[in-house]
Amino acid sequence: MKKVERINTLMRYINNRSRFTIAEIMQEFGVSRSTAIRDIREIEALGMPLVAEVGRDGGYFVMHNTLLPGVRFTDNEVKALFIAFMATRNAQLPYLKSRQSLAEKLLGLISATQQDDLVLLNQILLFEGTNPHNPDLLELSDLPHPMLEKLIQNLLMDSYLTVSVKEGEIIRTYSLYLLHLYHNRGLWAIEGFDLKDGKKRIVPVDQLADVTPYPEKRRLSPKKIFEKLGKQEEEINLVLEVGPRAIAQYKKYHPLKAFIAYTDPYQTTAVVSTFVQADKPEELAEMLNWMLFLGEDARIREAPEEILEGLRGRLDHFKRLCLPT
Repeated sequence: MKKVERINTLMRYINNRSRFTIAEIMQEFGVSRSTAIRDIREIEALGMPLVAEVGRDGGYFVMHNTLLPGVRFTDNEVKALFIAFMATRNAQLPYLKSRQSLAEKLLGLISATQQDDLVLLNQILLFEGTNPHNPDLLELSDLPHPMLEKLIQNLLMDSYLTVSVKEGEIIRTYSLYLLHLYHNRGLWAIEGFDLKDGKKRIVPVDQLADVTPYPEKRRLSPKKIFEKLGKQEEEINLVLEVGPRAIAQYKKYHPLKAFIAYTDPYQTTAVVSTFVQADKPEELAEMLNWMLFLGEDARIREAPEEILEGLRGRLDHFKRLCLPT
């Protein structure tokens, strides 16, 4: 059955039932779970009002003869949405073009007084990365990688992916089970379990050439994946004691794998722990930069020798810069 025909048949099937489940759709139309979910989302996008029931026996039902109330925002809700737009204006976020239409709809829904408040807020508030000479609500800058939205659409339906990555002039293909999609220092990256190598792999989204679902017949179950990951847990090899100024720096930025544990009830002292792969020059250099960023309020309790040598080298470099010529 062709997709268009299947969607039309599925819409009639849903409309004639008071309730249905994903499993019933899979059985009735002979499709996979991901295909069933994808079809249901397309039907929702066409305007059929479906309501999901949560729980073990959850499913869907159609709202018949239901008129949805108009959306109304309080003054504080309008300000909260507007400030969220401003704060993330120069961040590489997905669906940035949709944010423009959302902002236009928001402005069309609010009163003239609320609009005046937003104009004033736009003049007063400046966030990191904002151009003070052109603080425009609808300005789009720093667009994310075009593959990011396609990646997210795939992830919403399936965590098993085949990704093609451009490394220089070479295209490499990896089979991954998604663990996290994270944003770190202005860049997006996939943290996944490599189904072939059996190890964690980090893939920068900026290097993605294509994303497709991984074949179902060759998949490893999530239970087995996490069992393998549990046996590969990295041991902590860098431990820092930090005070209030270093804690403030930590909150501004910290590596994804660095964890903080407060050691007093007022959260003015803490211990920061992480794992450093010291044999990787890029990771070592990034960790050295971050430790210097924490400042004098951070002390080393435990660290690999490569970290200590690297810090001594940095200090020697700064001393040479201070010597009179």
